[in-house]
Amino acid sequence: MHTVTPEIIQKFSSHLFWDTDCKRLDWEHHRAFIVKRVLEYGTFKDWNLLRSYISIPEIAHISLTFRDLEPRALAFISTLSHIPKEQFRCYTTKQSKHPHWNY
Repeated sequence: MHTVTPEIIQKFSSHLFWDTDCKRLDWEHHRAFIVKRVLEYGTFKDWNLLRSYISIPEIAHISLTFRDLEPRALAFISTLSHIPKEQFRCYTTKQSKHPHWNY
């Protein structure tokens, strides 16, 4: 895998980081944040870019610790990694009350 530089992070779709200055993102410190955004809101191009820098098992390992993850993103990474959904933290700690906005 390649080294991720700030210029590479800027190659991801701008809508992924609508609330963040992507120039300030650091791959080492914000890796989980970037992975989560790509899983939930990324395009196929974003997914391929992420995959060129990080393996599916590593993405799954990072995703196992997320407190929340959209159901489609969870199903996607669970299927690709062959890890049952029940092993993901976001599956076992679902919010008891749904958020007000349902997008």
